[in-house]
Formats: sequence, C-alpha cells, structure tokens
Amino acid sequence: MKASMQLKKKILASVITATVATAAMTPSAFAQSAIATLRGKAAPGATVTAFNPQTGLSRKATAGADGTYVINGLPPATYQVDAGPGTQQNVTLTVASTATLNLAAPAAAAPADAANAAALEGVTVNATTLTEVRTPEVAKTISLHQIQTIPQVSRNFLEFADTVPGMVFSVDAQGHTSLRGGAQNNSSVNVFIDGVGQKSYVKEGGVSGQVNSQGNPFPQLAIGEYKVITSNYKAEYDQVSSAAITAETKSGTNEFHGETFYTYTSDKYRSRTAGEEDGDKARSFEKEYGFALGGPIIKDQMHFFVTFEQKKFDTPITVTPGSDVPANAIGLLPAAAQAELGPANLPFDEKLYFGKIDWEFSDRDRIEISTQVRRETQADNIGAGQSQSQSIVTENHDTRATFRWQHSGEWYFNEFKASYENSSNDPLPLNYGNGYNYTWRPNNDAPIIGIGSAGPLATQIKGQEGPMISDDFTFNDLSWHGDHIVKMGYKYKEITLHAQDAQNVNPQFTYNVDENGTNPLPYKAQFSNPVAGLNAVAETKSKQYGAYIQDDWSVNDHLTLNLGVRWDKEKTPSYLDYVTPQSVIDGFNSLDQNAQAEFPGQTYAQTLAKGGINYRDYIGTGNNRHAQNQWAPRLGFSYDLFADEAHVIHGGAGRSYDRNLYDYLQLEQTKSALPYQEILFNIPGRGCTVGPNTNCVNWDPSYLNGLENLQALVAGSNKGQEVDMLNNDLKAPYSDQFSIGMSNKLGDWNTDATITRVLSYDGFAFTLGNRFPNGAFFQDGNQPWGNGIPGFGSMIIGNNGIRTRTTQVLLSADKPYTRESGWSANFAYTYTRAKQNRDIKEHYSFDEPTIFDYPFITSNAASKHRFVATGSLDGPWGFTFSAKLTLATPLPWNGNYGYGAVFADGSQNIPRAYTPPGEKFLVGGKIWGYRDIDLQATKDFPIGEGDMTKFYIRFDILNVFNWKNLVDYTTNFGSGGNPSNASNPVTFNKTGNIQFVPRTARFTAGFKF
Repeated sequence: MKASMQLKKKILASVITATVATAAMTPSAFAQSAIATLRGKAAPGATVTAFNPQTGLSRKATAGADGTYVINGLPPATYQVDAGPGTQQNVTLTVASTATLNLAAPAAAAPADAANAAALEGVTVNATTLTEVRTPEVAKTISLHQIQTIPQVSRNFLEFADTVPGMVFSVDAQGHTSLRGGAQNNSSVNVFIDGVGQKSYVKEGGVSGQVNSQGNPFPQLAIGEYKVITSNYKAEYDQVSSAAITAETKSGTNEFHGETFYTYTSDKYRSRTAGEEDGDKARSFEKEYGFALGGPIIKDQMHFFVTFEQKKFDTPITVTPGSDVPANAIGLLPAAAQAELGPANLPFDEKLYFGKIDWEFSDRDRIEISTQVRRETQADNIGAGQSQSQSIVTENHDTRATFRWQHSGEWYFNEFKASYENSSNDPLPLNYGNGYNYTWRPNNDAPIIGIGSAGPLATQIKGQEGPMISDDFTFNDLSWHGDHIVKMGYKYKEITLHAQDAQNVNPQFTYNVDENGTNPLPYKAQFSNPVAGLNAVAETKSKQYGAYIQDDWSVNDHLTLNLGVRWDKEKTPSYLDYVTPQSVIDGFNSLDQNAQAEFPGQTYAQTLAKGGINYRDYIGTGNNRHAQNQWAPRLGFSYDLFADEAHVIHGGAGRSYDRNLYDYLQLEQTKSALPYQEILFNIPGRGCTVGPNTNCVNWDPSYLNGLENLQALVAGSNKGQEVDMLNNDLKAPYSDQFSIGMSNKLGDWNTDATITRVLSYDGFAFTLGNRFPNGAFFQDGNQPWGNGIPGFGSMIIGNNGIRTRTTQVLLSADKPYTRESGWSANFAYTYTRAKQNRDIKEHYSFDEPTIFDYPFITSNAASKHRFVATGSLDGPWGFTFSAKLTLATPLPWNGNYGYGAVFADGSQNIPRAYTPPGEKFLVGGKIWGYRDIDLQATKDFPIGEGDMTKFYIRFDILNVFNWKNLVDYTTNFGSGGNPSNASNPVTFNKTGNIQFVPRTARFTAGFKF
C-alpha cells in the first residue's frame, strides 16, 4: 500500500530541514551498502520488472505520474528489465551503484557487454553494463574481469584497488600487504563485505587481522566485484576517514558452477634480492590453492556458494642495520650480531573459508546467511634492525557470521543486518631468554640491530568479539521540486575488546656502539615487572551507536543534490571509567628531588606546570571522561551538462570520523599491571647518578643471569616504572574532505579528472611528559628522561594532535572489457602534495615537547607522482594476455638530523623530510623510486561446447625487468650534522630490502565448470 501524500510530505520536509541545517560537507549516493539501485523513466503507471533468470530474483516498481520509477535492493548481476511489451532490455548492474535506465517502446538495441554478467553470475547473454555517473563520490568499480586477468603478486583482492587514483596497495620487505588511501595511514581504511564493516578496533591495519600480515582478509574466489571510494562516501559508511571499499560476494545460481586452482613459485623462479647479490639465496617458496562451488538448493528460490583457499609462503627477507646508522657501524658490532645480518626468510600459512546461502522466499524478500573463517600463522619482525633470533610467531584468527534480510515494498526498501565477529592477533617470541640490542651513540642511540630474543612487549594477546545489528530504510518515491530518495538507518554494536600488552619474560639489555667499537657492558636494561593484585589483561565491552539520514534529490534531469548527516558515539568503559592509582597522584604531589637544589619545595606537579603540562588533564576519576558525539554533515552534487550522462561535473565536501585504537587506550591499565621498567647502569662512558631517587645502579654481571635479579632492583617500589596516561578529553580522529571534478564518456572510454583536498585531524600520539626542574624539555641537547614521576619512571602522555594536509589531482581513463572488442585498458595518475606533522606510522613521538611542536613536513605516506596502467587482450587459440605498469617517485624520508649539534632551543635534532634520488625509467632523470612491469598469459582448454567448462594454465612474470625498489634508507648528514654539507643527505641502501618482489615467475593451473 502506498504511503499517504500527507505522510510523504511530512517525511520529506523533516528530512530536508534536518540535512540542510546540518550539512556543511560530504555526499551520499543512492546505493545501499553493496547492493544496486535501478531508476529511470517509463510510461506513467507502468509496472517495471527486473528479473534475474539465473537465480529467479524478481523485483517490481510502479512508475509515477511523471514516469519515474525506482527499484532498490538489487544484487549486482545481469537483469531482464521491462515496462511492458517492446521495452525489454538486458542490463548489468554493478556493486554499490545507482544506474539510470529509461524504458520506452520500442527499446533501442542494447550494445553487447557481458563482462560483468559473465563474471558475477555465469550469464552469457548480451547485456549493457550501466555505469553510475551522477554521483559526487570519487570512486571506481573493480570488475571480476580485472580481478581474473590483471597480474597479481598475492590473492588479496584488495590488490586491484591499486588501479584507482589515490590508492596504494603495498607489499613491503616482509611480505606484509596493506592498503592506503591518500596520505593517511592504513588504519583509516574500512572494508565492507556484503554491507558489513571489517574494521579493526584493537590493532592497526584498517581491516581486522591485516596488521603486519602477508595474508588476505577474504578468499578472492568469493568476491564478485567491489567499489573503491576514495572520498565523499555516503552517510551509511562509518568508521573510516580515508578510503572505503565495498564488496559484494558471489552467490549460487540455478546451475552448478565451480572452480579449482593451484599456484606455485620458489627461489628457483625468482631473481636475487639486493641483499643476496654477494651470497646465497634464502630458501623461499609460495603455494596457493583452493576451490569454489555454487548451485541451486531450490531452483529460483534458494542457492549456495562455498569456497576455500590456502596459501603457504616462505618469503625472503634481508636483515639490515637500522636506517639511521652509518655503514661503518656494522664492522664495530660483536661477531654474534654481525652474523645475524644478511638473508633470512619468513614462513607463513593461511586458510580461508567462506560459505553463503541465499533464499528468495517471496518476490519481495531475500535472506542471506554467510560465514567466513580466517586462520593464519606467520613469522615476523625480521628486517631493518631486526634479526631472525629476535623474531616472533603470530597466530592470527578471524571468524564472522552475517544474517541479511532485504524486503522490498511498493514505496520503500528495508535491509536488516545482524553479524557476529571474533578476531584475535596473538604474537609470541621465537626464542626465550635475554635480548641484546645495539644502538649507535652518535645519533641519539639509534637502533642498529637486536639479537637473542624478542622483548616482553612482543608477547601479546589482542582481539575483538561481539554482535552487531543495523537497519537501513529507504523511501523510494517522494516528490517535491524534483524526486527524492530518502534513506535513514541505525547501527548498534557491542564489541568486547581485550588486550594483553606483554608477558613476564625476556629482559632486554642495550649496548652502546660508537666510533671506538661496542662497549662490553650494557648501559640499560628493560624488563617486565608484574604488580601483585592487578590484571595485566585489559578487557572492556565497547558500545557503538550510529545513525544517519540522507536525501538524494534529483532536482531535474541535470542537477542532483546529496544531503546527509551521520551521528556516531562510542562508549569504551575501560577508558571512560578509569581511575588513576592514588600512588601515581601522590607522586605528582611529591617533591621533585631533582629540583630541590635550585627550587626548594617544588613538587613534581609544579615542575610540569612550568613546562605547560597540567597533570590533572590526565587523571581519571571514574566520572570525568565522556563519550564524544560525532556529527558528520555531508553535502554533494552532480550536474549532467546535457542530461545524457556523457559529461558530468561533480563535487562535494564532508566530514568522516574514524576510531582511536584500543591498542593505545588500554595502556593505562596494562602498563600499571605489568609495567615495562628501565634501569640505567653506571658504566664507563655512560655514567649516571646512583641514588634512591634515580633509576640508576652500578653494574653487576649477575643481572644477566635471570629476570628475577633485575626485578629485585625495584622490589617494593615503582622505580623506573613507565606511567602511561591518557588525556581526559580524547577525541576520535576525523577528516574533512573536499572535491571537484568532471567525468566524461567518450565513445567506449570513461574518463575522470578530480581535485581533492583532505585535512585530517586528531590522530593519536604518545609524547614524553617529563620535564626538567625549570620546566624545559631540552637542556644542553638532552631530554628529561631521568626526571620522571617521583617514585616511578617516565610519564608518557597520550593526546590527539597528528594532522595531515593533502591535495591530490586524480586522473583516470578506463575502457571496460567487452566480448565484442576483446580488450580493456585502464590508466590512473595521481599527483600528491601532502604535509604531516608526524610520521603517520608512528604513535610514539618523543623528539619534541608535545605533538603540537612538530613542524609540518613533506609526508612519507604518498609519492608525489604515481602512475598505474593495466590492459588485457583476448588472443588467438584461447589465450588471454594482460600487463600492469606501475611508476612512482620515491617516498620521502621523515626523521631527524643533528648528530651532536645543539640547536637554539637546546635540542639536538630537527624533524625534516628528504627525498632520496631514484632511478631512471626509459627516458629522463633518476626520479623514480618504484618501477614495475608485470605480465600475465592464460591459455584455456575448453571441454565440450562453449567455454563454461575448461582447464586453464596461467603464467605470471612479476617485475619483469628485476628493478630493485629499495626501501631501506641511509642517512649522511655531512660534517657537523648539517644536511647542507652533504649532496644527498638521504639515499637508499643499495644492499637493503626491497618493496614488492624481485623478478618472479608464478605458475597456475586450474579447472572451471
């Protein structure tokens, strides 16, 4: 039954009032999560039907008085659409899109394009792929044809997002994969699978389980296609401040279809890494295999789809010194430390499972039930400054289940989702015992290498578990000065977060290295020291609330406005209800013993006040912290110049909030229960003041003979105990996004040119709270590490303050694949100008007094120029060929220079960014830091008629020209530590690690039916 006109007018009036009043920023698009919307015009009063013959799904809508119709909730697939005799058209709808289809009798012949149809549902009929163009989103869809043909280093489906301007998919020296949007860190990304976010709330990486992992978040065989939205996403996307990825999984059809594959390579089929040039290759191999199967349970009503993938890697890696030490430091190390430098490897094993059942139990209702499982084990923490003996082994597990019910009414559409997740990341040290770490004294004790065993902080147990429910309601046919699609929704998530930050094992001893060699005695020890009666595992039940409303307003055939606003709130009791121990508060109010000679009677709180720090800002009372209301208004537009979807100007502005990771919030509790303490040793060359009010003791060889000997030094006291404290007014990080651009359809080509501006705020950072008695942070080139809280150790304070400023020019040209043409091409260019006040990968910032004292320098998160080109071609005799070219200028180095110089503010270091020289590509100078050409060839062997059943073999050559994309930096700041005295202050380490892979051949065999 249709809603009354009075009700519709009231709804529309309230929506427009609310959204216009609060909208100052980003847009929303028509699509609901990963599903598609079909709209257009037909004869007034006509019944428009969209029917998928492969699954039996059918949806209907009635055209209004002006002929406008809207059909929501269509899974991406190929449909037969008609509005009466002579109007039928076959069209393919893509993921998370709104497509326009005008139906008139007789219908014009549709151009043939079965690429997405064949990819998503096994359909072989000719169909027009409808491209979404009237949208302010800066976005691009990755089709299954691209996933199946573009050369690939891993089976991580997110790798193909690299072909979208503004996106970077990286494979680092350890084989870890990561996805980054713009110049923000990878934690600001969120991936939505079937409309459900995969966000990591505890650890970095954006997607749960992706922190420092060689693995994949989801089996690639289960992905139909996905959409990459680099900015201006719609209001229902939450917990994201850079790029949003929305993917739709495959479903079964009325016919049985399946696939199996096996991929292999080894050190026999790769070139040497830079670190192997003068020695033997490290043993390495890669094995990937899996299968998928889908089909009917009840024809036209119920279908299933299952898949399994496994990968086993042994990745080559080179152990090198830390990046801030000179080459001559290596020869000054002990023989045992020198022996750990050179080639090594990283074993890895992962299993991925996915299963899904869909049920069309009426012509208006669809239910989907799915589950996904991820199990992986990997070695890690080997590479720059990290030896194999100090490595860790990580168990990384993720399990999720989702229920989705979609109901279509005459004038509305509703989607209800419920999910449950259980994700954990548990690293353990490879060895147990003492760890021995060597630092380069002339550069503020820069790490060179560590051997022995990983420290107690390497042993962690962290994860998230809990349910989520959400509901999204869409009104289809509201009219007032144009047509409106009004959407609103809510989300509630109750997620248990847990974190154990360390275990009571593996003390770490640090040795001084300088031009004279290695000091035989350590100058400090760091170790865990459990506090009786306190729980070293932090656990909290975080409650997340979210709601949004948005109006997609088609003012006329040219102009579309998108008005929306989103509200979110998160309550994390372990932060909000935290009570600072009274002993810590007493420490602030105690006399600062180091101040008494110059300032008699001065307390430590008064010392901090001189340095601009009010310790009360960090004292939790259990009721003085409050959850933040996060209001995110959004505004966007698109203007179709000639109302033919050929030339569309688009733009938008908006705000989007992310989350503070629990990995940071939990440290108040875990550092108190299992403090990581530091003792300095009074030794020749590294003297310190021994006394009851310092954490300095005279050296005794017995300290090397057991953790209990070190713990005895601080028995009955908190001497040397680090105290982590969080600001009482912490906010969630967020970004403000602005864009203006134009998309064009030129024959078979789709092009886009867009300028974006993204300003991110309130990134989290820990800084040193200690101050000298006069309030200074710098004194004669030193920092106040020795002047911590009386009775404790250093004061480490957590605040918001990391910021980025990014301007990008995004250019793309895309010729989609069609069976008729037999080829496709894609070109993506990104120009980036980005500044940041702190390395986005660093949340410990101890070089300046506060995070706000860091200057804005050129960001090391994005190359200034980046170009990616891909193409595929159907060859003769069942061959398919494809290629990928990637070029990028070097990533800048972010760090400090000084090397002994004392500057006007008393510091020894100044934060700076330097871009190292690169290499040539074909013509021009040495400007490229990343160069790569990959090739792929596949040969099909059909069985019987058609090409649905076939064997195939595939051959990939990655990094064809074996370009060494170096990532380890070497600094040479010349005499006096002044970069102006060196021609190239920062260069790449020619024998260090590389990004991506050396020239590698991969072999795949498979069978499809």
